[in-house]
Formats: sequence, C-alpha cells, structure tokens
Amino acid sequence: MLEPSIDKLLNIVDSKYKLVHVAAIRSKQMLENKHFQMKESEYMNKRTIGRALEELEKGLIVVKFKHHDN
Repeated sequence: MLEPSIDKLLNIVDSKYKLVHVAAIRSKQMLENKHFQMKESEYMNKRTIGRALEELEKGLIVVKFKHHDN
C-alpha cells in the first residue's frame, strides 16, 4: 500500500486534480533545487513525487489557490 493514503491527502486538498498539481510542482522543485524539507532518512518514499505527498501530509506544504471570477 502506498503512503500517504489518498484518503488522508484529500482531507488536505479538496480534489484529486489539485493534489496531482501540487505534488507535481513540489516534485519538480525537489529535482531542480535539491531542497527537501525533511531529513533523507525520514522519507518513506524514494521518488520525489512520493516525498512531495509526504510533505503535504505532514503540513510542510501549504496549499493556496486563487479563485478566478468570470
């Protein structure tokens, strides 16, 4: 089973689409900048996408979305 679970993450981000978007952006940042918010040994996942989801679950990523008025 993958950790963190999608159910836990959807309590933080209100849609799967936003979750994917946030994780992709953070994963790309990790690859480009080599900046991680936790110690290497604290991550359960080896890949940056999983690590991004772990950071989100632990509250290390704050999700803010702008609402567009049409």
